[in-house]
Amino acid sequence: MEKVSYILIVDYGSQLTQLIARRIREQGVFSRVISCNLLKGQGTTFVGQKDDLLKGVVLSGGPESVGGQNSHSFDEQLFDLDVPILGICFGMQIIAEVHGGKVEFGTNREFGRSIVRAHGKSMLLGEIQDFKNDAGHGLLNVWMSHGDSVTKLPPQFKVIASSADCAIAGIADEKKHVYGLQFHPEASHTTQGKKILERFCKSICKCPSSWTMKEFSRNKIAEIKKLVGEDKVLLGLSGGVDSSVVAKLLDMAIGQQLMCIFVDTGMLRKNEANQVMKTFENSFSGIVRKVDAREVFFRKLKGVIDPEEKRKIIGALFVEIFERESEKFTDVTWLAQGTIYPDIIESAGTESAGAAKKIKSHHNVGGLPDKLALKLLEPIKALFKDEVRQLGLELGLRKDLVNRHPFPGPGLGIRVIGEVTSAKVAILQKADEILLELLKTQIIGKEDVSKGLAMEDNIGKSWYEATAQAFCVFLPLKTVGVKGDDRSYDWVIAIRIVNSTDFMTANAARLPFELIELISSEIINKVNDVSRVVLDISNKPPATIEWE
Repeated sequence: MEKVSYILIVDYGSQLTQLIARRIREQGVFSRVISCNLLKGQGTTFVGQKDDLLKGVVLSGGPESVGGQNSHSFDEQLFDLDVPILGICFGMQIIAEVHGGKVEFGTNREFGRSIVRAHGKSMLLGEIQDFKNDAGHGLLNVWMSHGDSVTKLPPQFKVIASSADCAIAGIADEKKHVYGLQFHPEASHTTQGKKILERFCKSICKCPSSWTMKEFSRNKIAEIKKLVGEDKVLLGLSGGVDSSVVAKLLDMAIGQQLMCIFVDTGMLRKNEANQVMKTFENSFSGIVRKVDAREVFFRKLKGVIDPEEKRKIIGALFVEIFERESEKFTDVTWLAQGTIYPDIIESAGTESAGAAKKIKSHHNVGGLPDKLALKLLEPIKALFKDEVRQLGLELGLRKDLVNRHPFPGPGLGIRVIGEVTSAKVAILQKADEILLELLKTQIIGKEDVSKGLAMEDNIGKSWYEATAQAFCVFLPLKTVGVKGDDRSYDWVIAIRIVNSTDFMTANAARLPFELIELISSEIINKVNDVSRVVLDISNKPPATIEWE
């Protein structure tokens, strides 16, 4: 652990736990996540003998009900640490239960956006607001996600927030600096969430801003050197942001001990295989080798429709190829991956396994065999996408490479819905190329800002730069169309364009209709066997960004 002041986050299995850590780290405050399962019977030993660097504790949300059969117990010795405590959602409910309040299942359920009123000028929420009602009360736009509610206030606590559907949306024992919020300040939909967490960390916990990406990179390079020693490391290089940052980090840490294997699966973006080799082949101290595995990937995926099975097949093939390639080198004992935390969260691969609910497998974390011949090295697995970009810039990678839109490890294999074939992938590659090229060449103007489609600081940028992720999806559907004077019966392409900072939540991007119409027209006119283009306007949650 870093030798800096920090906030401890106790994870009760929430999908947003690391997002809490992310929001705290944005403020330059180091945060450490620990599974609630490690607290049971441990007293205060989980932070060592009265750790003076610990400045506060945050209790996360979670999928269980307080008092339910599978509910996690709360270690009351946390209060003996004599530091401020903030409970979020389930964390607030468990604080209320421990202190003599009452929590009821299914009372005033709320999922999604809500408005809460701050009460009593608390230290946590005082003077923080989005707007005021007619009575002059401060109101906050927040994100709610709860089926249970606190229905009886614990003794010594006061209500500091309420909503139309939740009379007790925030509680506080100001003397002991114990707080609870039913809403999620870590979610981007809670517009003042950053200020609330900053108030807790800096004003209430008195935690200084002493953690930076520069310090993270310096410490991570030293950690890799110590961990790896004289061993060689095999990295699966995809050319995407995550694996590129890992490659640069490893190159700076171990130099010629790094062996990069780029696997051409046949499911990359158009011309990407050549671009990756051109970018990386002569820029690292170690070896960069290309493996043409297109035939085996398509053969293994033949007839496979289930997305989970596709992911696992792709993941297993990657590992199989890496292990085989590693035998061509001497002393390779490590397999490095560009796994980041959203991958782990959605695969329920956290330290709190058994508490978090699995959403889907990722090839980095869901396709590994039980017995791996190589030891696993995942140096950026605690970071979110925007933090990975910050790290890349800190390490000196090119801005255009660092700011490239994310591309999933399984590639177009999970953007072809249903069975994956080389013919379908070729269609998707052409459609995706058209989409990305138009987004890169169309520039945001003042009129887009006036229509509420973009922020003022995006004027002069391309729509590609102003959006977080954009891609096409091949749908296993055929529809009737008319091309020239002939009837056509061809495939459907969906386009997905989102805005996000952390990729844990995302909103469908609002683009000018003329641009959307141009994208549709260009794809239909220039890609054979496509007769229709549809637009996905789903937000995350409830949808995920990728379709599979």
